[in-house]
Amino acid sequence: QLLEAKASLSLAQAQHALQLQQAKAQMNNMVPKKQLEQLQTSLRDERCKAQQLQENIHQQAEQTCRQLVRTQEEHERLLQAAAEQAEGLENNLRSAEAVLAERAAQLKDAQAQLSQNKLLIEDLREENRGLAMALQVAELKQKSTEEKNQLLEEQASALKQLIGKITPASLS
Repeated sequence: QLLEAKASLSLAQAQHALQLQQAKAQMNNMVPKKQLEQLQTSLRDERCKAQQLQENIHQQAEQTCRQLVRTQEEHERLLQAAAEQAEGLENNLRSAEAVLAERAAQLKDAQAQLSQNKLLIEDLREENRGLAMALQVAELKQKSTEEKNQLLEEQASALKQLIGKITPASLS
């Protein structure tokens, strides 16, 4: 539109210059007063048209400039918002990575503790097996001792009976 307006202005100025030359030539050739007035009116009209075209071009240029400024401001605002969003996402990512690293360290510690606990459980099982075997041996010894004790009690009882039989006979 700006180019069209400039072209129209240039055309109007060229026409105006041509008409001015024609008017001067006609004046030199003794142009009648009526025709001179018509040319002057035509010249005024063309000047008004040229000025109006110039004002239109100026207004369009200002409007285009304002629109470009608004567009640029909007782009800058969007770019700033995108940069802030990207920064927020980077912070979130860093936080998530830190949490994951901490969780991984906790899991590693838990795994090490679990491995240690497994070794302790295996040691306890081995010790438990030894204690179970010792308990069996002790139970066998206790059973054997109880059997010997029973046998001794039976022998003692038999001796008491024998002594009970022998003692009255020897007193008499």
